[in-house]
Order: sequence, then structure tokens, then C-alpha cells
Amino acid sequence: MVKELAADLVDLIFEWGYLGIFLLMMIESSFIPFPSEIVLVPAGYLASKGEMGIMMIMISSLAGSMAGAFVNYYLALLLGKKILCKYGKYFFMNESTIEQMDNYFAKHGHISTFIGRLIPGIRQLISIPAGLAHMNLITFSIYTALGASIWAFILVMLGYMIGENQELVENYLNQITIIVIFALVLLASWYIYRQKKRKAK
Repeated sequence: MVKELAADLVDLIFEWGYLGIFLLMMIESSFIPFPSEIVLVPAGYLASKGEMGIMMIMISSLAGSMAGAFVNYYLALLLGKKILCKYGKYFFMNESTIEQMDNYFAKHGHISTFIGRLIPGIRQLISIPAGLAHMNLITFSIYTALGASIWAFILVMLGYMIGENQELVENYLNQITIIVIFALVLLASWYIYRQKKRKAK
């Protein structure tokens, strides 16, 4: 039922063209869970038929992703710390824990944001700790845009090449997700090694 509802929503929004892609990706990138593949894979397929342009799909997708990320970032920035300081103790979070999180994102926010944007289930949420830690907005924007663009490009190309075959799309998407996560583990390992080596000096 959820898939049918999502499909109907996508059909409705796609009638709005690139504005529809922008709106759906803004929802996907905010605190409302909405899988980006049901937006961008069909968009890629429409591009393969000449009904949409890949460049405009990417621009609409990136703009929507950034808008949604900014919603989470500013909500966390403006309200998050007040709420945590007041109710954090009920979730085993005290002022010391919050300060440690701030320090972590001050040092490693860029790599955390980039990696987070490429992990399913986390990409929508990574903006929240960034906002809580008052991460530099320019740095946040650059790494959010980079991660969001890579993921959007993968989905659009998947739809462009095999968008008609839903079963094949799901199989390839699962494989791509595993490859991406493996690559991110390697990137994180390299980053940790580099940081340790820098401290040793």
C-alpha cells in the first residue's frame, strides 16, 4: 500500500515536471522518510525517452536535496541544542556529550556529512548533528551537495539505462548500494589512518 501511495504521489508530482522533482527531493532530504529512488529512477527513464533532460533533473534534484538539508540543519541549529539541554538527560545525553559532539563535528564534520549523504537511512538525518554542532554552513553545503549529487547521478543513470525493468533496477540498486558502502568504509579507513598519522607527527 505504501508503494502504491508513493507511486501515485510520484505520478502526481511528475505532472509538475522539474518542480515536482524539486519538491519530492526536498521531502526526501528533510525529516520525512521518502526513498529517492522512486523519484530519480523514473526521472532517468523519462530522460532516456527524451521527455526530460538529465541536466535539469540533476539541478532540480540537487536544489531539492539542499533545501531539505537546510530545513534539518536550521531546525537543529535553532531548536536542537535547547531541546537537548532540557531533555537530553532522558536519552543519556548530558552537556559533556553535547560538547563532545560539537568538537567532533568541528574536526570531522566534512567527511561525516559527505559519507552520511551516501548511506541509506542516514542521508536524511546527517544534517541534524551538523546543525546541532553549528557546523560551518559553507563546508556543510559543499559536502552535502557533493554527496547528494553523486547519489542522484547514480539513480538517474540507473533509470536512464534500465528504467523499464523494475526487478532489474532493484537488483542493481542493491548491488550499487553495497559497492558504495564498501567504498565509504575504505574512505573512512583512509581518513582515520591519515588523522592518526597526522597526530603522530
